Amino acid sequence: MIEKSPSTVKYDVEVQNEGRIEVTVPYPAGSQVVVYVFQGNGGLSEADLLNASLSSTDFWDNPLDDEDWNHA
Repeated sequence: MIEKSPSTVKYDVEVQNEGRIEVTVPYPAGSQVVVYVFQGNGGLSEADLLNASLSSTDFWDNPLDDEDWNHA
């Protein structure tokens, strides 16, 4: 199940010794959060992620493919 979060935060942090990062989040103790980590140089940018999330789903609207999957 996908739930929308009431707020999303972004942090630009530097990796410390032993690959550690530390951030302070604005959520109460005990809250569950999901963390995605992308390398800043050469990785996916925010624009790449936004464009991917907004891309069309027309690819999946294919009657021939639907027929194959419906009979699989």
